[in-house]
Amino acid sequence: MSDGLVSIVIPAYNAQKTLGLTLQAVLNQTYHGPKEIIVVDDGSTDKTTDFVKLYKDVVYIHQKNAGPATARNRGFSASKGEFVFFTDSDCIPKSDWIEKSLAGFLDSSTGVVCGSYGIADSESLLARCIHKEIVFRHHHLMRVFPKSFGGYNFCVRRNIFEAAGGFDASYRNASGEDNNLSYKILELGSKIYFEPKSSVDHFFPTSIKKYLLEQFRHGFWRVKIYLDHPLMTKGDDYTFWKDIVEPPVVFGLFFLFVAGLFGLNADLAIRMIVFGLLALELFFGMWMTRSFKEGVFFGLVLFFRAFLRSLGFACGMTHFTLQKVFQKEQ
Repeated sequence: MSDGLVSIVIPAYNAQKTLGLTLQAVLNQTYHGPKEIIVVDDGSTDKTTDFVKLYKDVVYIHQKNAGPATARNRGFSASKGEFVFFTDSDCIPKSDWIEKSLAGFLDSSTGVVCGSYGIADSESLLARCIHKEIVFRHHHLMRVFPKSFGGYNFCVRRNIFEAAGGFDASYRNASGEDNNLSYKILELGSKIYFEPKSSVDHFFPTSIKKYLLEQFRHGFWRVKIYLDHPLMTKGDDYTFWKDIVEPPVVFGLFFLFVAGLFGLNADLAIRMIVFGLLALELFFGMWMTRSFKEGVFFGLVLFFRAFLRSLGFACGMTHFTLQKVFQKEQ
């Protein structure tokens, strides 16, 4: 791989606490070729603007708050490199991140190289558990040529990104826009290569409330992904059977509860399903973390996550179904 110009696009929103670490890591890469760093400020209300302007070698773009998909597209439009890297403002790329990613472009059929996660806030119990789950999924589920990648760590050929039409800006929140782009790239006949040695450390959520709200959002936007790409309802290389069965189980509990209000004696069935779901989540919590203490804690988090994701999915089905109905009427 030649040492040509590479571009690094970093969307940022209220990122003053972590963006400095991100920029220092990108500036201190072992890659010897020319690189341009572009930060797109998505309407931050903290001191992100003032902070970025301290870095003379960083291109700064400000936009009204429109979401990470729009911010990434804006950054790509301002870039010039043949290879364009994307990472987030709460990620710290390893020093060889660029080199490891570029080495993954084995031939012209590879359109994207994506990488993995390290952890930047290992002092947090919740953050450690979330990271261990991701490591578990990457180890057990991710293939060499997966079906999807995350927006936090990937590099794409310029012509492939353009041919796919970039990120879909209708994914307003940070959820689903990267999956959508992944599927569009696959539909072009291009490959996604997973290089686990291309790694960025990430600041994971440390608040259970914030984490569960994020999971609600993931469930909500998952509906749009399935509507846009029906073939992907079979799953990608990050989800597995537990993720697929959780929503039907939660919906079943809801219907049994409602039926109970109308006289059906469903108490035993509800208790058995709740116990079974809790046992399942505790089992996977301990398997993923390889720790009894962390496993019990994370198993309980997974239990409540199943409900929040399913609720988000139900809200998404309602929202996007009604949206399609109103669009047809117009």
